[in-house]
Amino acid sequence: MSRRPLPLNAAYAFTVVARHLNLTRAAQELCVTQGAVSRKIATFENWLGFALFERHARGLHLTPRGASLLPALKNSFEQMRQAAEQASQPHAALRLKAPTCAMRWLVPRLVALEQARPDLHVSLTTTVDHSTQLENYDAAILYGTLPPGGHRLFDEVLTPVIAPALTPSGKLAYEDLPGFTFLHPTADGRDWMLWLNALGIRPSVSRHQHFDTMDLAISAAVQGFGITVADVTLIEADLAAKRLIAPFSETVKTGAVYSLIQRPSEASSAQLASLVAWLCEESEQV
Repeated sequence: MSRRPLPLNAAYAFTVVARHLNLTRAAQELCVTQGAVSRKIATFENWLGFALFERHARGLHLTPRGASLLPALKNSFEQMRQAAEQASQPHAALRLKAPTCAMRWLVPRLVALEQARPDLHVSLTTTVDHSTQLENYDAAILYGTLPPGGHRLFDEVLTPVIAPALTPSGKLAYEDLPGFTFLHPTADGRDWMLWLNALGIRPSVSRHQHFDTMDLAISAAVQGFGITVADVTLIEADLAAKRLIAPFSETVKTGAVYSLIQRPSEASSAQLASLVAWLCEESEQV
């Protein structure tokens, strides 16, 4: 078996000629002369030690050994092409799954990450599912209990918030609450009950609106629809921009946490490690 370097140009020319079975068309595709193609085929045949084509009056035909060699060469060149294309493309996007209720906290941090690390691309998928199964994702933000091996981002801490237009003074008394529509982040109203029970008050509220997620309830409050309870971390930007105000100083922990899970370290990349480090570092600044 010859140990001479494989003449790749000649081998590739063979695959092109085999596809066309015509030297003229092969020469056009390869952007060389017909004579040059013939010389490449002759070079490859000399290297192999057997003929690749039979020349007939009506054109070329693959020899049995040439036909047997062709599929493996075609696959090899296709694999090289794919590898080269992949290497020349930007890094593949990291796939991150997050619940919609976390968007107010997450999106500004992803924007800052993109500005600081333009080489790191994150493909974000929102969901209302809090499953710990990563499926096809590289990382996921979860709401609920802290899973084994998960990174704690922040605890859920609730306080009422309202649009400034509904309370120009910026302050409310407990007895003012029945005058507003209560916006509930959940169908069962448990978030409001947690806060009210912690203070030992039971206002007689007649108007209620229930939403599927906290993000929707917060958005409704921003629009002046009523008053909602919201996580203090999720509304930090709304408070800073004065889209919302927190008229009471009292807060209550729900026991739930926002956390981050990722693919096992042996299957993760340096870019994934950078994303996790960024989000965990940002959470420490909350």
